[in-house]
Amino acid sequence: MDRLSLPQVAMRPDILQLLSEKPGSFPRNESLAAYAAGVSAALLVIHVIAFKTLALIQKKPLTDIAEDVQHRSWLRKHVDQLGGGRIFAFMGFRLVVAVALTVLSFVSLVPISGRDDGARANVSLVVTSAYTVLLSLLSLLTSYKWSVILTRHANTLWLIAFAVVGYRDLYPLATFNLTPLDIEEGWIIWTKISLLFILAAVIPLAIPRKYIPLNPKEPSPTPAPEQTTSLFSLLLYNFMDPVVFEARSVSHLPYDHLPPLADYDYARNLRLKAFKHLDRFSGLKKQRHLFWSLLRVFWKEYLIMAFMTFLQAGTELSTPIGVNRLLRYVESKGTDSNIRPWVWVAFMLLAPTLGSIAFEWYIFIGTRFIVHAESVITQVVFEHALRIRVKAETSKPSSGGPVASSETVSLADTSPASGSQNGEEGSASDDETLHSTAHSRDETLRAGSTSGGQSHSGSFKGVPKAKGTVPGAESAKVSSDKKDSEPESSKNLVGMLNNLVSTDLQNIVDSKDFIRLFVYVPVQVVLCVWFLYNILGWSAFVGLGVIIVMFPVPGILARFIQQAQKARMKRTDARIQVVTEIMNVLRMIKMFGWEKMMNERIAIKREEELSFIKRLRLLSMTTAITNHTIPVLTMLATYSTYGVDWCLSVLRMTIFFATQTLTGLVSVNRINGFLYETELLDSWTKTGEETTIISSPPPAPDAIGFRDATFTWSAESDDGSYTPSQRKFFLRIEGELLFKKGMFNILIGSTGGGKTSCLMALLSEMHFIPSGPESWYGLPRASGVAYAAQESWVQNATIRDNIVFGAVFDEERYKKVIYQCCLQRDLTLFEAGDETEIGEKGLTLSGGQKARVTLARAVYSGAQTLLLDDVLAALDVHTAKWIIDKCFKGDLIRGRTVILVTHNVVLVQPIAKFVVSIKDGRVSSQTSINAAISTDEVLAVEVEKDEEAVERAEDEIDPQSAPNEPSGKDGKLILKEEVELGHVSWSALSLFLKSMGGNHTFWFFFAFIFCFFASELAQNIQVYFLGYWARQYELVNDPSQVYVPFYLAIYVAILVVLIATFCLGFVIYLWGILRASRTIHQRLVTSVIGSTLRWLDTTPTSRFLTRCTQDIRDVDDPLSQMFSALVEISLGMALKFLAVIIFTPTFLLPATFVGVFGAWCGNVYIKAQLPVKREMSNAKAPVLGHFGAAMAGLTSIRAYGVEESFKTEVRARIDRYSRPGRTYYNLNRWIDIRVDAISNIFSSALAAYLIYVVRATDASDIGFSLNMAVGFSGMILWWIRILNQFEVRGNSLERIAAYISIEQEKPSVPEGVPPAYWPASGHIRVENLSARYSPDGPKVLKELSFEVKSGERIGVVGRTGSGKSSLMLSLLRLIFSDGTVYYDGLATNSLNLEDLRRNITIIPQIPELLSGSVRENLDPFGQQEDATLNSALRSAGLFSLQDDIEESEDRITLDSAVASGGNNMSVGQRQIIALGQYALHTPPCPKAQLILPARAMVRESKILILDEATSAIDYKTDSVIQSSLRNELNKDVTVITVAHRLQSIADADKIMVLDAGEIAEFDRPAELLKKKDGKLRALVDESADKEHLLEMVKAKDELDILSR
Repeated sequence: MDRLSLPQVAMRPDILQLLSEKPGSFPRNESLAAYAAGVSAALLVIHVIAFKTLALIQKKPLTDIAEDVQHRSWLRKHVDQLGGGRIFAFMGFRLVVAVALTVLSFVSLVPISGRDDGARANVSLVVTSAYTVLLSLLSLLTSYKWSVILTRHANTLWLIAFAVVGYRDLYPLATFNLTPLDIEEGWIIWTKISLLFILAAVIPLAIPRKYIPLNPKEPSPTPAPEQTTSLFSLLLYNFMDPVVFEARSVSHLPYDHLPPLADYDYARNLRLKAFKHLDRFSGLKKQRHLFWSLLRVFWKEYLIMAFMTFLQAGTELSTPIGVNRLLRYVESKGTDSNIRPWVWVAFMLLAPTLGSIAFEWYIFIGTRFIVHAESVITQVVFEHALRIRVKAETSKPSSGGPVASSETVSLADTSPASGSQNGEEGSASDDETLHSTAHSRDETLRAGSTSGGQSHSGSFKGVPKAKGTVPGAESAKVSSDKKDSEPESSKNLVGMLNNLVSTDLQNIVDSKDFIRLFVYVPVQVVLCVWFLYNILGWSAFVGLGVIIVMFPVPGILARFIQQAQKARMKRTDARIQVVTEIMNVLRMIKMFGWEKMMNERIAIKREEELSFIKRLRLLSMTTAITNHTIPVLTMLATYSTYGVDWCLSVLRMTIFFATQTLTGLVSVNRINGFLYETELLDSWTKTGEETTIISSPPPAPDAIGFRDATFTWSAESDDGSYTPSQRKFFLRIEGELLFKKGMFNILIGSTGGGKTSCLMALLSEMHFIPSGPESWYGLPRASGVAYAAQESWVQNATIRDNIVFGAVFDEERYKKVIYQCCLQRDLTLFEAGDETEIGEKGLTLSGGQKARVTLARAVYSGAQTLLLDDVLAALDVHTAKWIIDKCFKGDLIRGRTVILVTHNVVLVQPIAKFVVSIKDGRVSSQTSINAAISTDEVLAVEVEKDEEAVERAEDEIDPQSAPNEPSGKDGKLILKEEVELGHVSWSALSLFLKSMGGNHTFWFFFAFIFCFFASELAQNIQVYFLGYWARQYELVNDPSQVYVPFYLAIYVAILVVLIATFCLGFVIYLWGILRASRTIHQRLVTSVIGSTLRWLDTTPTSRFLTRCTQDIRDVDDPLSQMFSALVEISLGMALKFLAVIIFTPTFLLPATFVGVFGAWCGNVYIKAQLPVKREMSNAKAPVLGHFGAAMAGLTSIRAYGVEESFKTEVRARIDRYSRPGRTYYNLNRWIDIRVDAISNIFSSALAAYLIYVVRATDASDIGFSLNMAVGFSGMILWWIRILNQFEVRGNSLERIAAYISIEQEKPSVPEGVPPAYWPASGHIRVENLSARYSPDGPKVLKELSFEVKSGERIGVVGRTGSGKSSLMLSLLRLIFSDGTVYYDGLATNSLNLEDLRRNITIIPQIPELLSGSVRENLDPFGQQEDATLNSALRSAGLFSLQDDIEESEDRITLDSAVASGGNNMSVGQRQIIALGQYALHTPPCPKAQLILPARAMVRESKILILDEATSAIDYKTDSVIQSSLRNELNKDVTVITVAHRLQSIADADKIMVLDAGEIAEFDRPAELLKKKDGKLRALVDESADKEHLLEMVKAKDELDILSR
């Protein structure tokens, strides 16, 4: 809704008497122009003197008129300085016109008989003209600065002269009784007036402007057209013509053809302008609310918008005034009119046009503010997110124990809602997503110390919460029992961050029109009261009193709307949180056939969100009813109807803008809360008034280590810190721990002991609590720090870009890194080599490959200090030995300080110079490697097992997993987002319309349109009835003869019908749009969850999230509102068109022309706007994607100190989004200004036709015709405008529809449900199985045929790329497969995928967990008892891990919280829980059962696929898991193991050796070893543990013989 035009209400003839008063004696203004010229000359002299004096003081030459005018090179340079050839030509033309005016003025100096004032006027004009000629000439010759000054003086003088001559000779033409004073001059006076008009108006508006860069050091190579176009073109948006007309000739307007950004639109320039007022770390001296900060940044924009609003509000009265004066002229037949009617016709054209220009300029500034605000807020949120403390969010434990309050989280942590099904509003359902307990905002935020150099101080008390209020915002302090009024808790922060830069940001910019509440509304109210008073007299104040009394009602409704909007945004956060997490673990979900369950989880969150959308819509309906009711009560109080419609429009507009403003305020408060209420790193936290303990600096500037230091994961609790799994954890360094410089320092310890925490503490990621004045910790940053995380972090870029990571490319060093990090062979697997894109989260790389790329990044960097967090864990022993020998002992590492966390003590023993053992968060020893082994019995046992593992290194059969699929020659994995062509497709629109109608589309639209038609009909009838009522007074002599209550009752009845039909239609429509919102979202989510793995690999998650946030928001709000407005306007336009034709049938042709011309403009506009909108939508996803990628690697980014490069990248992506954004909004202005012009021409033409052609005499009919005509012309063009906007917004439907129709897996059908007894055995028969990752991709499996008997243990071996993983995926039908696989006698391609996958269990190498508790991960459907779950954990090895841990909160239990993906746990802990989780994934109606001992007797799953996943688990736990897998399975369970070690499968029943996608060998191990040239025999012969392997095979063979 851009604006609300005033209704056309006929005024009494005496209302505007002052406008028609005849001018009295003319003032003596003949010499005014000459006086102005004298003042100008004096000012210029003063200016020159001042400038000259300043130049002398500063010793700068005064550049004035050039000495050598005829020098050609100087002339060219001078022309360029003035702005170029076009501007210089205009200036020359202006000089010529000024000379012509001077000559004509001199010619007309001949005295006019009997008139001295004419002579004086001519003399004054001659003097002024001659002076301006001089100014024009000097402006051509002087420097640009003086040229601008002289031009401004000349333009002002010409404008004054034109005003004087116009008052003397043009104004009298508009009257009946005045004559132009200089009429005796004949054609000369009209020529002079024309020349003055050209000089005063045409040239200043038409001359192009010189490009002046915002930063002279960085001028734009291609200036934006809006910076150089003329004022006339800028006001009418003609500078957009090239875009509009180019779009007509091409199918799609490419991005590069869009106008470039203006200097002031670039993100870098906006940052310089805004951050000193927005960011407390960039110069904001006094903390204040974001609302006031934004006002301070954009005060100039709002000042202009306020002035334009005032101007528009003033011109809104122009049409009623014009109609009133014309009606008075008709009624009096011109007897008492002084102004000619054509003046009022012209007034009805020019004044609204001026108002349109003012309004469009208001929108132009406002939409520029939108782009700027989006850029600034996105940047400030991103940069602030780089400062937050990385903590994983978790659920609240079910016990009443202590709860970790977490205010921040990495975006990598994408935990969803999980848990409580309590449906009571205001209770658990409000915060059920993660069950976390958030602190009330009246608690202070705990903060750490400010880091200065190497000195770190700590604190025990926190900083007071951020203060800052905003009008209408409630205090941030709230009671803990009012959950809906709490700011967002940590549990939804990930979803909230996505929402902040999408939905919330859109809400804020949509509320930009709040200024109209404080400018437009007061002006309109004053005019309304004045208008009513002139019509009604004192009784108008009675009606005004009723309005004032009733005005709190809209305020109360607005408050309800604000509360509902706030609650709705919380539900939106929860939904986005769930969607984000599910997308992150979608591979796991598909493997287990959990799609339906996850769909239901999302649907629950969507229903909660829709319930508040429904509440908001019902509040809107109540507001609309109030809009109609208050004027009715006003009318009843005053027995009058004049002016009520006007008050109604003002009231509607007030409610609309108030609601919009409150919605934006909720979002402003949310972003403000994020900026001031999230926990930051100690280095970014101001200590304020907190009690601090001063710590000492390190003993040396380059010292690395600690002394008497305690670290926690959060600064939010005085009594300690809880890990996100709700286990209290401290890292305590007692005494001094100094790492050795220039050598390898090894951190060892059991899983979960605190090794990673030690690295995080060094990196200042943890909160530092000094124990006393001697406490310190230090890590020198000056020489650089590199960090390789345990969970490898890679960017969605090429392999090379991930390794180089923004550093200077050194080819020789790069090749060494590739070799030493064992990446040479891996690169040969990709056709594009190191230019291969690795996709989101490194989808194309295996776990080991990602680990080595992460290590390579650290090695390639020039950092002197390397922190390596268990980088060997994801590598097989063979590759780990290579890394030790070639990399860690190589020249690139030599001399650098390395702190390495590892379990592989024996492997690193040769290079380890200093070993630190950490247990339960404390340093248990720090010594040499040999001393550590001799003093630590547990370590000695692990070393002994390590030695055995190293001896078996040759058993490793190239365990590196193959990439998902070899990339193409260009290395591109992520496909460019497709852009639709032409108009929005009918399929996209029908998606919306059919979703609204549901199963009864026809009856829905019939009922909805019928109610709206009845409402519009009642609206038009009440306007006609007002005229009919007024006509009754003309038919009687005494007004008292008109029985007012009768007519009043009829009028009220009409309004009652209007309100009733409107409410009924609104409710019907409300249910329709809610149904559409629910259906479209459900289809979108279902489609993506049901897509293929290949589609998921090639599509960034951010694209889907953009559709779930930005595009779904369009469906929920703008699209639904625009469609109802489109229907209303269509019906109203049809009724008004009928009225115009009935009363003025001859205007059928012009009305049709208006419609056709408007439609043509709309079609031209839409051809340009749709591709721009599509580019704009596509440019949003990369911004969100960069957010996610940066937050996922936040610790690495901060460790490398590359925050600036990420900030630069986000600015580049914002600029790419801003460019189509500016074009999109400017195209709206292009069509709007033209639509308004057509409307104004139509209205004024009709008025002229009625007055001068028809010469109608019935004022009532003329008034009604003009009212209907103005309404019709406005409505038809509004209809075109809204239709175009609806189609543009329909791009969101188009984008959603495209994802609904993506490649899908085979849907479930009744015929695909297996029999109840199935599966009765684990028998597998495979016939001619071929597989590929895409329909047109190469085969990765080729015609495989084999059979596995029930209960057999099968080992699968093969080198990288042989097809091991592909075989496992094809058994689950996760990739495109040919051939037939029979599972217990049934062909799997005849089964529903859900049933198949629920009956086959796969344990992948990389574990993934859902957020919630350990219990919820083991039993997501809540069907198992705790004893059963604990048994599964015991079998998985968890209890063996925790044997040495006392019964305390440090133990992982069923109630321990799990963050999304398991990010709050070590990789080892995560794998253990994953084994238990995969053992118990039972659906509500399952037959799928898994194989671990406690569950084997009650489960029916007959096939277990195991991809060995124990690389990050210590050997004690590994042995427990292997024992469970070998000894505690049911005998009828078939186990297929993808082996990484020969020992794992030497005692298997059969071994399958794969090579290049084909079966090279498949038989019992004993038989395969008999083949002298066999592949397995060769592997065993090469093994260092050959004898042990042969013994295992022999024992297995003897056992098989005995069993027979």
